[in-house]
Amino acid sequence: MSAAFGLVDAVHHYVPERARSFGIKPGMTVVDYGCGPGRFTVEFAQLVGPDGHVYAVDLLPIALEATKRRLDKAGLTGVELLLADDYNSGVPTSAADMVCAIDMFHHVEPIPFLAEAARITKPDGVLIFSGGHMARPQLKDEITASPLWRLDSDTPEYLKYVKT
Repeated sequence: MSAAFGLVDAVHHYVPERARSFGIKPGMTVVDYGCGPGRFTVEFAQLVGPDGHVYAVDLLPIALEATKRRLDKAGLTGVELLLADDYNSGVPTSAADMVCAIDMFHHVEPIPFLAEAARITKPDGVLIFSGGHMARPQLKDEITASPLWRLDSDTPEYLKYVKT
């Protein structure tokens, strides 16, 4: 998986641009939910800076190992790697300013995932969806069906939701 993403990243440099488009600011706490090999985790850590914090969450230990290698190579700190237990991310309640779900929603059951995202997000926090293997109308329908989230922004790069 890492090799395939590495090839894609070498040809298409969209990861830094897309990460910047989410509105991450220095000092924020960001969750990279379903972090995979850490492509976005590294960008998020750079954007939040030394006063911010990133939680990289995944179900697979191999994904967290790949993320750790990327972070070590980049010399980044302030990232906590968390092995999720089903839909328990391990992120403290109301910790996140932003939860980012990048190209992963098609892997989860919407109701438990959206409930966990709501639990870990601050009252004024946001949930970002970007990329994915689902048609955008289907993605929006599944998220909107949850009473926990309301669509705030629909851009070509991402969907942004706020807690209801």
